Amino acid sequence: MAWEEWEQLKSEAAQRSSASTRLNGLPPGGGTTGNGDLIVHDDELGKMGNTAYELRQKFGVDSDHARPSTFTASIDLFNDGLDTGAALTELHDAWNSQTKTLKDACAHISNHFDYTRAQHAKDQVSVATSMPVSTIDSYIK
Repeated sequence: MAWEEWEQLKSEAAQRSSASTRLNGLPPGGGTTGNGDLIVHDDELGKMGNTAYELRQKFGVDSDHARPSTFTASIDLFNDGLDTGAALTELHDAWNSQTKTLKDACAHISNHFDYTRAQHAKDQVSVATSMPVSTIDSYIK
């Protein structure tokens, strides 16, 4: 492949990419991708939050099966004077740390969905109570 051909391919790819990526706006002349409204489905947020919570609970149980026997084995090996015992203890501790991090992340995601649902409900109430009845009537007609 010649250098000029490579440059031309890069230029064409950049043009295709910039034409399809539009943030905070619609293409000139209007868009065909929807009406631009933010739509939040409370039941979907609830399902996703519940899935994150269930994942946290299931992972908490499933990741703990080998922990007690691994710790016991590491102590026994260490007490027998084997370096493998110390290495296994390090592995055990690293596994516990990584497990906690993943469970915390799942809890954070679940809590975020709960917060989002609550905040969206508050926003809906705020919009509904701040809009004058005459404005609502004009949208209905």
